[in-house]
Amino acid sequence: MESRASDPPSPTSASPSRSPSPLRQHISSPPRIRRLEASVVNRIAAGEVIQRPSAAVKELVENSLDAASTSVSLSVKDGGLKLLLVSDDGHGIRHEDLPILCERHTTSKLSKYEDLQTIKSMGFRGEALASMTYVGHVTVTTITEGQLHGYRVSYRDGVMEHEPKPCAAVKGTQIMVENLFYNMSARRKTLQNSNDDYPKIVDLISRFAVHYMNVNFSCRKHGSNRADVHTVGGSSRLDAIRTVYGASVARDLMEISISDDNPTRSIFKMEGFISNSNYLAKKTTMILFINDRLVDCTALKRAVELVYSATLPKASKPFIYMSINLPSDHVDVNIHPTKREVSLLNQDSLIDTIQSAIEAKLMSSNSTRIFQTQVVSSSLPTTQISTRKDKEHSIANSGVQSQKVPVNQMVRTDSRDPFGRLHSYWKDGSQSSKQEKKSDLASMRSVVVARRNWKENIDFTSLDQLVREIDSNVHPGLLDIVKDCTYIGLADEVFAVLQYNTYLYLVNVVNVSKELMYQQVLRRFSKFNAIQLSEPAPLQDLLLMALRDEELETRGDETETNDDLKEKIAQMNIELLREKEDMLEDYFGIKMEDGSLIRLPVILDQYIPDMDRIPEFLLSLANDVDWDDERECFQTVSAVLANFYAMHPPILPNPSGDGIHYYRKNREEVGFEAEILVDKSDEEQVDEELVAEAETAWSQREWNIQHVLFPSMRLFLKPPKCMATDGTFVQVASLEKLYRVFERC
Repeated sequence: MESRASDPPSPTSASPSRSPSPLRQHISSPPRIRRLEASVVNRIAAGEVIQRPSAAVKELVENSLDAASTSVSLSVKDGGLKLLLVSDDGHGIRHEDLPILCERHTTSKLSKYEDLQTIKSMGFRGEALASMTYVGHVTVTTITEGQLHGYRVSYRDGVMEHEPKPCAAVKGTQIMVENLFYNMSARRKTLQNSNDDYPKIVDLISRFAVHYMNVNFSCRKHGSNRADVHTVGGSSRLDAIRTVYGASVARDLMEISISDDNPTRSIFKMEGFISNSNYLAKKTTMILFINDRLVDCTALKRAVELVYSATLPKASKPFIYMSINLPSDHVDVNIHPTKREVSLLNQDSLIDTIQSAIEAKLMSSNSTRIFQTQVVSSSLPTTQISTRKDKEHSIANSGVQSQKVPVNQMVRTDSRDPFGRLHSYWKDGSQSSKQEKKSDLASMRSVVVARRNWKENIDFTSLDQLVREIDSNVHPGLLDIVKDCTYIGLADEVFAVLQYNTYLYLVNVVNVSKELMYQQVLRRFSKFNAIQLSEPAPLQDLLLMALRDEELETRGDETETNDDLKEKIAQMNIELLREKEDMLEDYFGIKMEDGSLIRLPVILDQYIPDMDRIPEFLLSLANDVDWDDERECFQTVSAVLANFYAMHPPILPNPSGDGIHYYRKNREEVGFEAEILVDKSDEEQVDEELVAEAETAWSQREWNIQHVLFPSMRLFLKPPKCMATDGTFVQVASLEKLYRVFERC
């Protein structure tokens, strides 16, 4: 039979085994539309807002700045995946607001949509904290002005895990985000390399530090002794850039200011700094703030780069800092989940105006260029550089192998500087470098002076004298040890072991901490943060307690106590302290009210002294201070505070080792001689609750010594000359001498 290709196939001729195509099935039965579960919606929103740890840091820092903070510190572990800890001294969070703090779309920044048209705060959606709780574990510690204590609460998936718990807190808010993206395995795997995200966090904090020059910023890796970003508020904009990006960048910047008030084109005002023709870099650095909000603007960045490439042929990439102020109704901030971008009215006209101004500024500064030169010595094949008075290392020219370090001088390198110190290779020969150092010292001196002055700019000559005495009495050898030492551990209750080069030293922790606290009291004079007591402490009861303890120490248990006399002495001391209430609060942060102690100062950040020593502190404050002479008054009050805040051994004996016999329940029934003969079952009869309290106190002290005292000592302590002879620093071993001993074995 002949078949015709043009004939259409008959429906009846189709094979019964053929089934409809999947496409036809899909069209015939469309899928149902379902409402996503709330947990899925929240997880999707969290993934958009918190894209990586640096995005979480930006949200938290902006919240701190919205809270009128003057100090923001950040601690990061594993690039932010393990830990993000942001602390500020802002106004805090109300206790009644904590239940809804981490719910979506809860905010204190606006109440109706019209408020968004004139928004001035950086946050407004109420999604940052909520998003973090869906992809991490969030803990908030906060205290507001006037509260007797703070509150700590943890959040999971937008809700509280428990009721807020009262706790001791420093003014402001501390937010801790742990295990970020623990439930998003794909994203966590892409962020495993902490070296990728931590530089982004440092860059972010650096940008905020340049713009908010009146805020103290600190950013460091968790457990590190040195901050990667550390700025002091009160300096100028150029000083802030110099502190963050270095003197070489600040040296090549020009100030620029532009404004336009023509409604037909654009209305704005711009101030900033741009690099000149001497600046050299391979990457553009552009810091852009619009209405105090850190944003990106690709069009503006490209316009600026175009000006530099056209004006300076073969020029390097520029450094740009711009702060643009616009009418709030000319900016649409609600166009990006992370608020990274904004939409501007008359954006093209604004960019053209800025581009023309930068071009004119560059053309006027392009007449001369300065090239840095280096003196090259060809008379000797090698250059001798002395790094220590008793050591000389020869650094050979190219092609000659350098001399190996002797085995007996090989030491463990400080983990903070694994490749050694580069300053030993610097040459201090050029006049330009000397002038640069002088300018840096002058700017640093102005910052220090600004921190010392009180808010009313009152000049205390006596305070300046005390600070100058500290600076002039520094032991240079001990200062080198303090700045570059490595903490090893505790030797006993009083001494710690540290390493410096090839030497081991025993350091008296009590003496060092007392001197450090004394110097910090004088340097933080009238600028203390506050430790709010959970309840007002009655001065009468505390002073009576101190008088009884003093009598027991001097006369023993058998002395008859005269309570009437002690009450009179306590009342006299209270009257004296009441007369000095205003001065103690204004200058030293010690607040007393209605016969009670309300507040104590923060001398070292994140450190709270042993509160069991408050009675002794108040008695010493009333009796050991010279209130008649200003200089002596400041000095003695600082000494009393230093003794109170010093890291003394806890009052409870150390339960480890022989100290456990103090906690046996049958200790009063048997004599000390009999205690030695008790069997193992009797030894286990101890007061477990008291032992746990003592172990906590001793472990907390050891943690404070390692993580608070030694890092602060490296930064702030200027050891006096007397510490070299009074047993505070004692050399106990030298690796070179030990090597000789073991070499003979």
